[in-house]
Parts: sequence; structure tokens; C-alpha cells
Amino acid sequence: MREIPLVILVLILIPTASIPRDHDSDIIESPGGDLEITFIGHASLIFEFSGITIHVDPWSRQGDYGQLPKADIILITHDHRDHLDGEALRAVRTGETVTLLTRLCEEKGFAGIVLENGDSTTVHGIEILAVPAYNIEHERDDGTPFHPKGDGNGYLLRLGGLRVYVAGDTELIPEMARLTGIDIAFLPMNLPYTMSPEMAAEAARIIRPRILYPYHYGDSDTERLVELLEDTPSIEVRVRRM
Repeated sequence: MREIPLVILVLILIPTASIPRDHDSDIIESPGGDLEITFIGHASLIFEFSGITIHVDPWSRQGDYGQLPKADIILITHDHRDHLDGEALRAVRTGETVTLLTRLCEEKGFAGIVLENGDSTTVHGIEILAVPAYNIEHERDDGTPFHPKGDGNGYLLRLGGLRVYVAGDTELIPEMARLTGIDIAFLPMNLPYTMSPEMAAEAARIIRPRILYPYHYGDSDTERLVELLEDTPSIEVRVRRM
């Protein structure tokens, strides 16, 4: 009898990048689709919506970006090293990635689409507006603001039915009064560079987001922010590891 050769099939599993479980994440439901938010650390965030991955201020000190999903869109708020990190950008960029950044970022040799305050664009069907982010009160020893007006951006994104505001490095500024219909807001809280809990609470009462995430908060007392907004039940304050 002729022997039938034994054929062994070897299944090779090629791993795909996924978000490690050591980062907090939330899923926000909306009629236009679910938004998954991953809190990498400091000011670094990932938004995943309708198959699109958006990285905000990726910084390699906060996560292993070689193990994180590649970016369809990258948003850079300003040119400080904890927001503009070439190592992290190289790790998440592909040939198709669209990077939105400021003029000063471009002047430092980083490629992308420059948005000035007030500029807007649509990428992969997502509307993105650059809004002001700057200091009014807090200054360096030489009298210049930590974040001068016009140098940095916050970003307002429309993700399906959700309006998401990522404030960038900013204090409470008059332009915040123009922001309406915000569903989710990320407000920085890290003195002396951005806001105190009191300033962040006042900003939140002006913006009136449905969900407020303090971010870029360093050693700031996030529980103080929760306490300050206890009398504003329309704003849900969510504190995540950043």
C-alpha cells in the first residue's frame, strides 16, 4: 500500500498592534458611532473612531509607541518637547498619516499641515478646528508667557455626533466662551504652565462639556477639581491615569 505523506500545517499568527492594558480607556457611545479614548499619559491621548486612529501629542516617555496602533491622524498642539517628540512620531507614522501641527513645529523641521489659530480642515471625514491655547497670567522669569498667544493650538474635533475639545497647554482664556455644544473636554491642570483646579473648574463652567477629563495634570489635586464641580451636575468629571 502506498503511504500517504503526512502534511503538517503550521499557522503563523502575525501580531497586530493593540493598546496595552496598562493604559486606561473609555468608550463613549454616540448615534454616529462609538469613540474609544485611551489615556497614554501626560498630554498623550489616542482616539479611535469609525476605523480612524488619532494620536494627540505622542510622547515616547509615556508609552511604547512601537506597540501602539499606527496613526491615521496626528495632532500636535505645540513645539515643547513633551508634546513634539520625533521618536514617538516616527513610531506611529505611516506613509498615509496626516499630521496637523503649528508653525513653530514646522520651523523645527517637522513635516505636516500647519494650522494657525482659527484654521480648520477635514481629514478622513473628521472636521478639525485649531483654537487658541496660551497663558495670560503665568510667565517665565524673563516675563514671557510659558505659552505665548498664537504659538500653540487646542483642537476641536467633530467625531460623528460628538464634539471633542482638546485644549492643549492653556489657561482660562476669553476664547473659551465661544466654544459651544462641547460633549467632551480635556483641560490641562499643571501649574505654573497651565491651570489650577480652580481655573479649570471655571473654564469648565464656561465651556459646559457633558464629560470633563483633566489631563496633563502632573501632581495637581484632581480631587479638588471634582469637589469644585460638585454643584454642577451637568458636567461629569472623569479622572483617569495620566
